[in-house]
Amino acid sequence: MDIIYYSVTFVVALVTGFLAGRYLLKQFFRQQELDASEKADLILKEARVTAEGLKKDRILEAKEKFLKMKSEHEKEVNRKKNQLSNQENKIRQKEQQLNKQLDETQKKETKLKKLQEELDLELSDTKQEKDFLEDLIKKQREKLETIAGISRDEAKAQLVESMTAEARTSASSQIKDIMEEAKMTATKEAKKVVIQTIQRTATEHAIENCVSVFNIESDDVKGKIIGREGRNIRALEAATGIEIIVDDTPEAIIISGFDPVRREIARLSLHRLVTDGRIHPARIEEVVAKTTKNIEEEIVEIGERTVIDLGIHGLHPELIKMVGRMRFRSSYGQNLLQHSREVAKLCSTMAAELGLNAKLAKRAGLLHDIGKVWPEEPELPHAVLGMELAKKYKENPEVCNAIGAHHDEVEMTSMISPIIQACDAISGSRPGARREVMESYIKRLKELEDLAMGFEGVNKCFAIQAGRELRVMVDADSVSDAVAETLSFEISQKIEKDMQYPGQIKVTVIREMRSVAYAK
Repeated sequence: MDIIYYSVTFVVALVTGFLAGRYLLKQFFRQQELDASEKADLILKEARVTAEGLKKDRILEAKEKFLKMKSEHEKEVNRKKNQLSNQENKIRQKEQQLNKQLDETQKKETKLKKLQEELDLELSDTKQEKDFLEDLIKKQREKLETIAGISRDEAKAQLVESMTAEARTSASSQIKDIMEEAKMTATKEAKKVVIQTIQRTATEHAIENCVSVFNIESDDVKGKIIGREGRNIRALEAATGIEIIVDDTPEAIIISGFDPVRREIARLSLHRLVTDGRIHPARIEEVVAKTTKNIEEEIVEIGERTVIDLGIHGLHPELIKMVGRMRFRSSYGQNLLQHSREVAKLCSTMAAELGLNAKLAKRAGLLHDIGKVWPEEPELPHAVLGMELAKKYKENPEVCNAIGAHHDEVEMTSMISPIIQACDAISGSRPGARREVMESYIKRLKELEDLAMGFEGVNKCFAIQAGRELRVMVDADSVSDAVAETLSFEISQKIEKDMQYPGQIKVTVIREMRSVAYAK
C-alpha cells in the first residue's frame, strides 16, 4: 500500500510540477514577448525620429544647393548680359565710324568727279598739242633718217649689236680669267688626289701573252700526244680550239691560242691525259669536257675569292661568275681581273680622299668592264652592255651609271662616275700595263671566228696559227662533202670582203661522220 501511495503521490507531484513549470514558462515567454515589443516600439520611434532628422537635413542641403545654383546662374546671366551690352556698344561705335567713313568717301567721290571733269577738259586741250608734237617728231625723225642714210630700227639694231658685242667681250674676258683660275686650282687639287691615290695603291706590272708552255718528263710523250697519223693532236685541237705545237723544243709542248680560257682547258686536259697515259680521241673528248666543267667551277671560285678580298658584299651570283671570267680575259694585253681589281682599289682610295662613298666606288670599279666577258657578244659597247647587266641584277643606280659612263657612252649623273673614268685611265696608262697590238690581234681573231659561225651548219670555229688558219667544224647530218667544199670557198670570200689581215688565211672545213650505237 505504501508503494502505491508513494507512486500516486510521485505521479501527482510530477504532474503538478509539470503543470506549474509549463505555466511559469508561458509567463516567462509572455514577459519576453512584451519586452521585445517594447524594444521594437522604441527602435521604431528612434528610427522615425532619425528619419525625420535626416529628411530635414536633406531638405536643408537641397535648399542650400538650389540657392547656390540659383545665385551662380544669376551671376552667369548677368555676365552674359554685360558681354552683350559691351558688344552692342562696340557695334554702335563701328556703325558710327562706318557712317563717318561713308560720308568722307562720298565727299572724296564728289571731289574726284570734279577733278575728272577738269582732267577731261585738260586732256581734250592737250590731245591736240600731243598730235602736233608727234607730227613734228615724226618729221624730224624722217629728216634725221634721210641725213644718216639708215632707218630708226636699223640704228637701234646697230646700237644693240654694238652694246651686245662690248658686253660679250667684257664678259668673255672675265669668264676666261675665272676659268683659268678655276682650272689652275682644280688641276692642282686633282693632281694631288691622283698622286696620293697612285702612291697608296700598289700593283703588278706583268702582262700575259698568247702562248703557254706545257712541260713533259721526256720526249717519248710527244709521240703519244701526236698519235697515229696525228689523230690525237687533231682531236685535241678540234675539242679545245687551241693550236698544239710539237717541235724540237726539249721536254716542252707549246699551247698557242688567243683565248686564255681555251689555253687553260688545253693545258689541264694535256696534264690529265699524260698523267693517265690513255690518249685516244674518245678519251680526249671526255677529258676536255670534264676540264671545261672544272674551269667553270674555278671561275666561280675566283669570283668569290675576289669579292671577298675586296670586301664587296651582296653581289649577284651571275656577276660573281663574270668577275671570275675576267681572270681569263685581257684588255690590250692587260689581265682584265687584275685591271678591275686595280681600278676598284684606286676608286676606293680616290673616293675616300674626296669624301664620297668608298664602298660604292670600289664596287663600280670592279664591275666597270663586265661587259667584256659577256659570252653572247651583243652589238653594244662593252660599257653600255655592262650597265644593262648591272641594272638586270639590281645594282645601285650610281654603280650602273658609273659603268655605262666610263667611256662617255651615256651621260654622267653620279659623282663616282668621273672617278671610275679617271681610275680606268690611270690603270691602263701606267708603264707596261697594256699592249695595243695584242688587243687588236685578239679582236681580229675573235671577229674571224664570229664571221665563220654565221654560216649555216657550222658547229664550232677556231682561229689557229696566229690567225693564219681557220678551222671550221660542221654538222655531218646537215652538211654534205660537196656543201663543205662550197662552204670553205664562201667563208674565204667573205673574209676577203669584210676583214683586213696580213698575208693569207687558210680555211679548213672539217666534216666528221660518227655512227653511234648502244648495246643493251
